Amino acid sequence: MSTSRRQAALLYRQRPDGRTPSKDAKAMIATEDSEISLLRPPVVTIRTAKPRDLPALNEMIALLAAHHGDAAAATPEQLERDLFGPVPWITALVAETDEELIGYAILVPLYRAQEGKRGMDLHHLFVRDGHRGHGIGQHLVNRARETAKAAGCDYLSVSAATGNIQAHRFYQHMDFTPRPVTGMRYMQALA
Repeated sequence: MSTSRRQAALLYRQRPDGRTPSKDAKAMIATEDSEISLLRPPVVTIRTAKPRDLPALNEMIALLAAHHGDAAAATPEQLERDLFGPVPWITALVAETDEELIGYAILVPLYRAQEGKRGMDLHHLFVRDGHRGHGIGQHLVNRARETAKAAGCDYLSVSAATGNIQAHRFYQHMDFTPRPVTGMRYMQALA
């Protein structure tokens, strides 16, 4: 099923009483996990993102932001700059079927100067609704590990919101070890 057909099916799904949801409820259905599970595609390829993936990748970033109650402000042009510009800033991996991209992972370099160790932060991990629970996220994490090792990294890190128990379980299942937060993180805008 194509992305637009799946989204239409989710947006216009009838309620148990036979009525269709209101406009506000339709918007929520598009960003919340549905109870549908599509058939697992027979072939899913995990690969490094290519410029042709920018529209679908930008769409999935917006879906993840909406899932967390955030607004996505990134543009395809910024994503292109950061993935494919003169100094690539991030690495993106995508999960692809014959029809579409169904997930992605974004990796950002890290460094522990006091130890001289390189690392990668698994900054984003996303699988489209309907494709979750098929092992796609596990494949993306495994490829992220391979990518970090190939870049000479000693570690891969990931974070999840305090209340996101499902993500905590997933990462622990993937052999990540929880680490306590040891201090405050500060930020300053650069104009």
